[in-house]
Amino acid sequence: MEGQVVGRVFRLFRRRAGPPQDNSGEALKEPERAQEHSLPNFAGGQHFFEYLLVVSLKKKHSQDDYEPIITYQFPKRENLLRGQQEEEERLLKAIPLFCFPDGNEWASLTEYPRETFSFVLTNVDGSRKIGYCRRLLPAGPGPRLPKVYCIISCIGCFGLFSKILDEVEKRHQISMAVIYPFMQGLREAAFPAPGKTVTLKSFIPDSGTEFISLTRPLDSHLEHVDFSSLLHCLSFEQILQIFASAVLERKIIFLAEGLSTLSQCIHAAAALLYPFSWAHTYIPVVPESLLATVCCPTPFMVGVQMRFQQEVMDSPMEEVLLVNLCEGTFLMSVGDEKDILPPKLQDGILDSLGQGINELKTAEQINEHVSGPFVQFFVKTVGHYASYIKREANGQGHFQERPFCKALTSKTNRRFVKKFVKTQLFSLFIQEAEKSKNPPAGYFQQKILEYEEQKKQKKPRGKTVK
Repeated sequence: MEGQVVGRVFRLFRRRAGPPQDNSGEALKEPERAQEHSLPNFAGGQHFFEYLLVVSLKKKHSQDDYEPIITYQFPKRENLLRGQQEEEERLLKAIPLFCFPDGNEWASLTEYPRETFSFVLTNVDGSRKIGYCRRLLPAGPGPRLPKVYCIISCIGCFGLFSKILDEVEKRHQISMAVIYPFMQGLREAAFPAPGKTVTLKSFIPDSGTEFISLTRPLDSHLEHVDFSSLLHCLSFEQILQIFASAVLERKIIFLAEGLSTLSQCIHAAAALLYPFSWAHTYIPVVPESLLATVCCPTPFMVGVQMRFQQEVMDSPMEEVLLVNLCEGTFLMSVGDEKDILPPKLQDGILDSLGQGINELKTAEQINEHVSGPFVQFFVKTVGHYASYIKREANGQGHFQERPFCKALTSKTNRRFVKKFVKTQLFSLFIQEAEKSKNPPAGYFQQKILEYEEQKKQKKPRGKTVK
């Protein structure tokens, strides 16, 4: 889903990383080998993760620079087919780059605020892997270098994996050996269905047996997002302009100091597109070596650390929305961002966002409040899509674009939809709908049915008044 550039990263890294080691240089061994499993796409019952990795900084020979390397891997995989082994090698070679996207210049530190962020890698076959990262300073006396705990999974659920990283970090303070049984138990547990909880039993020296409950949000389309950072950095009007740019698949760059802010804001921006999925280059934090991404002629949504702002500004770019999250400003824009969406619907989104926002307390409440108006926007503009898929006897559907657009009575809505149906966002969504004999039973379909019911209830009242 996340595009060509990260896919190329997979293809670029061919050599295998050395044997996993800890900071002392001793090879680390897990208690038992894990079996290879194929991971289906996002569903309850699959494995939580593919790998837990520790990525550390190693000084280059005769240089002052450092390079990130994998110093621990669980589980080790054996007896892989040749194609699987090549894919694993590319994956393990690419990951360190995204755990330390800041570049190679580091110095030993006595204090370092921990950061939680994520990245997405897209393989050449289009399959996705998400890296959930916790970067911190290892326990110990004196100056030392940060390291990253990285969980690789096919599952998008940032809140859940942040809690898992909390548990990993807690055990890391005691010993790496204490992490083994916890992660093995997690790997053997089935990933819960939406709204369900899995409970793990884990023993910690000096603390005894602990029971850890991991609950998956009931509303699964929001489980990989936290809108709080985006709301903290930008106004509703600015968020709406970013949404409008994304809907027309333009180039969007986010600038921020921290990895956590970049990661959370770009995931939030992409989540506003639900039920559609960003199908182009998508890199929450661009490593220094991939900064040329901002020169791509194709659409992208990327995050860049503020230290590279000048390099980005000096790059040849056209029709880019450059967002400074630190200052809450647009450094570059096309200029028509306020005119892309139908005015009436645009005002409706802003009104809904502003109502009761200060009364919300939990992350779940904030996520639902922010996402709702954007879902409603798509319900009102394209929610009638299922009625314009003509099906053959074998069930294969064919989307009727012209009558679909004509069905909209509002000229401004119709003008917008005529542009939107040409995007890859819409094309991929409709392709899936054409294959399915029935509309997918999900949150979007639920909102469509509610909206249609509301319209039915309003019609009789209108006739009575006449």
